[in-house]
Amino acid sequence: MDLLSGQPHWFYKNGAMHAYPALTENLTAEIVIMGGGITGALLAWHLTQAGFPVVVLEKRHIGMGSTSGSTALLQYEIDTMLTDLIGLVGEKNAVRSYLLCIEAIHKAREIVGSLQVKTGFSLMKSVYYASKKDDLPLLEKEYEARRKIGIDVEWWDQATLRSHFPGIRKSGAILSHDAAQVDAYALAHALLQECIQKGARVYDTVEITDIRHDRAGVTLILDNGNIVKTKKLIVAAGYESQKLISHNFVRLHSSYAIVSKPMPERKELWYENALLWESARPYLYLRTTEDHRVLIGGKDEMFQSAVKRDKLLNRKSRELEKNARSMFPDLPFVTDYTWCGTFAETEDGLPFIGGVKEHPNTLFALGFGGNGILFSIIAAGIITDLIAGKKNKDAAIFSFERLGKR
Repeated sequence: MDLLSGQPHWFYKNGAMHAYPALTENLTAEIVIMGGGITGALLAWHLTQAGFPVVVLEKRHIGMGSTSGSTALLQYEIDTMLTDLIGLVGEKNAVRSYLLCIEAIHKAREIVGSLQVKTGFSLMKSVYYASKKDDLPLLEKEYEARRKIGIDVEWWDQATLRSHFPGIRKSGAILSHDAAQVDAYALAHALLQECIQKGARVYDTVEITDIRHDRAGVTLILDNGNIVKTKKLIVAAGYESQKLISHNFVRLHSSYAIVSKPMPERKELWYENALLWESARPYLYLRTTEDHRVLIGGKDEMFQSAVKRDKLLNRKSRELEKNARSMFPDLPFVTDYTWCGTFAETEDGLPFIGGVKEHPNTLFALGFGGNGILFSIIAAGIITDLIAGKKNKDAAIFSFERLGKR
């Protein structure tokens, strides 16, 4: 699948970063991770830290799928609001999902703090504002639900919101104190480089064309004719993983993003450089970068084809720039890079983590939606426990089996 088009900012900012070899021989491995983006890198890091030998196989260059186009807003706020998620999966699982995402933000801080290179990570605040007045009662209810379970939030009325963001003329917002941002492309490379130092093997530009299961493990047939045999396969191939599972469990969307040229240097471009997003669906979202740029994304469409998605890029980019200028008229916003990509969402907004009967000795880490990086951290922890033979109390929340319980 053609996941990405245009000029993803993170690749242009960082370049190729590191070179990885192609796999040119047959191989036997204990654990193979299929996918070398941020999800595969987080899995490799967790498993390597736990002492497991891993092999990572990526069909593109490392990080050049969805990861290079990720806008990497790390928010505990699942695309499905807590109040709605309770109705879909029950209060216990909904609350736990939100709290796990908060834990994942701080786990991300610990991970990047242990690395030897910068990955553009910083803790942030997040502002979730009502797109229209009719959304205000829903947001107030959501605020109360989050506050009730101990999430650190504040309610901003119209006057408070306008005092911090004069250009956002909306009725109210939820301010969250738990959020972060990162350069997902740089982080993926940093994680894999540390894994390699500890014995992991990482190969790119090698595609798995066939997967065969038996009682002893999994056999992978590569596009160059080589064969890889493994006891456990972990699929971290993102939206492309759908083709491996007979049940259709995601909806595909096209999304668009632009990033400005660097702004005049000052400590803050707006109130504490907070992450911004809105209650409308599809929604707009904004963040800043370390080099004083503004990134704005959204304008999603149902995915039909990569060709139709790409044809909309110029128009969507102009619309996003217009939105940014309207919200921040004092900033000299000039678009520098534009890109679009395909992403998936699930019915309840939660990821799928674990195995399916049709693929024995295989585990999936599918962190879909707007906070896929946090879902990937959760998945890495759960899958590491499963491979180690440990019971994980949260695994059932994200299992494929939940599909049959509705």
